Amino acid sequence: MSAEPGPRRYDSLRRATQARETRAEIAGAARRLFVSRGWAATTVRDVAREAGVSVPTVYAAYGNKAGLTQALADAADLSADVAQELAELEAAAADPRRQLAAMAAYDRRLFERAGDVITLVREAGRTEPELAAAYRDARRRGDETRVQVFSSWPAGVLRDGLDVRSAVDIYAALCTIDVYTTLTTERGWSPDRVQQWWGEALARELLA
Repeated sequence: MSAEPGPRRYDSLRRATQARETRAEIAGAARRLFVSRGWAATTVRDVAREAGVSVPTVYAAYGNKAGLTQALADAADLSADVAQELAELEAAAADPRRQLAAMAAYDRRLFERAGDVITLVREAGRTEPELAAAYRDARRRGDETRVQVFSSWPAGVLRDGLDVRSAVDIYAALCTIDVYTTLTTERGWSPDRVQQWWGEALARELLA
């Protein structure tokens, strides 16, 4: 005999949905407070109050403030759409200039959608070793992608005298959250303009 229909059939789904919503509310509250007050000045109690939940609920959802910040950092990577970058890199496999443009587009999306999170993880890393490690790991993953792409190019594509490691270093110096923030916040550039300039500058600096 099939189970009787009714509200109780969906209790577990309802609880799971409520838990996800609570986690999202906590994360949103933490992001607002970390950005407006600074990471060090924000307590778990502050986050709980902003989210409208109890302090134990925050700890149950994320462990501690560092765990909450790590979750925000993980969400930042997802927000930039790594799958889109991969598809664009594969579609432009025979065109290094287009691949550079695809990587610049990914960095623009990342900084536009989650630049505040990147900055706060870097700030928090000054006192929290696990967040310092998370920041370094994110930078390392970016470097690994560029090494893989640049190494796939035939000989003669990189500018004369430039090896893959040096090309990665130049890319890392150009496409940073600090450059993005300076141009968009201080200089009034649009994200589109930053992305276009990055693509052109990378091609000039890296390609023969």
